[in-house]
Amino acid sequence: MTMLPILHLILFPLIIYHTTSFATAVDPTQGFTQLPLGNSNFQIQKPYDVSVNERYSFSNGVHKFWIYPTDKPFMSGSNTQPRTEIRITGYDYTSGVWQFEGSGYIPSGTSGVCVMQVFGGSSTATTSQLRVYDGSLTYYRSPVLSPNIYNRWFKVNAIHDVGANNVKIYIDGNLKYNGDGRGAGTHYFKIGVYVQNDPSSYMESRWRDMKVFKK
Repeated sequence: MTMLPILHLILFPLIIYHTTSFATAVDPTQGFTQLPLGNSNFQIQKPYDVSVNERYSFSNGVHKFWIYPTDKPFMSGSNTQPRTEIRITGYDYTSGVWQFEGSGYIPSGTSGVCVMQVFGGSSTATTSQLRVYDGSLTYYRSPVLSPNIYNRWFKVNAIHDVGANNVKIYIDGNLKYNGDGRGAGTHYFKIGVYVQNDPSSYMESRWRDMKVFKK
């Protein structure tokens, strides 16, 4: 009989923690208008000397991207790092409040790579980058947005308010970053794999359920 109060004391904090954790998740798309998005909006960029199917596949709604650090850039003469990415076209913007939503997956071993970016800025080429280093999802090199990111699907919402020069990043409905953008420019969204510093010998990301919103 004495076990019941003890069990209650053990379980009660767990129940409170679970409820509180669940309640923190929000829907960042509230107040936004979803825009039409289809295959015609997806421009694939890959090493210029290989075919698309050597670095990209699409099956059962999942876009799979992979790259090697020794690959060529996306066009001859470019001094950029190797990439296999989808550049979302048709929604380039220079003003307003825009949002990307998508679910990503990073297999273990992938490191030193950008997997999602908001392109365009005045001080740098990009306003926002989500990278993976040793199993952690980071905003550029830091801060860490989510540790232990490998081998699971996670939801990304990236909100860019051009006028306020502000970027918000939500992971699984939880606000993980709220900070300054990197100035004016022509902006658009990209997903995939884009080699950064200290890359692994093979880099891969998978994406599904991509959406674009505007307020």
